Amino acid sequence: MSNNGVMSEPALAPRNPLIGVVAVWGAALIAAIAIGVFVPETWRMQWLIVGFGGAVLLSFVVQLAHGQTSGFIFRTAASVTGSLLLLGIVSAAFGLVALIPV
Repeated sequence: MSNNGVMSEPALAPRNPLIGVVAVWGAALIAAIAIGVFVPETWRMQWLIVGFGGAVLLSFVVQLAHGQTSGFIFRTAASVTGSLLLLGIVSAAFGLVALIPV
């Protein structure tokens, strides 16, 4: 028998990259709602900025843990952009609720 070279292992089934993006969106939504409920109105905007920073860091962690180089920038940008939109929508909703007299 001749040596045909080193056998390569078959690649495992790749994970769905959309799951990581949606997970970051969910974390940003939960953080925004928690900030809106538990933080006083005067400090809410500062904490939303901190929450967005956490979403950016979480986005990098999730995409680096994904372990696939192709599409890294696109997936990270989608995570960050979606988180920014969700935080903006929730903050606008809390701003409108604050205008309603109680």
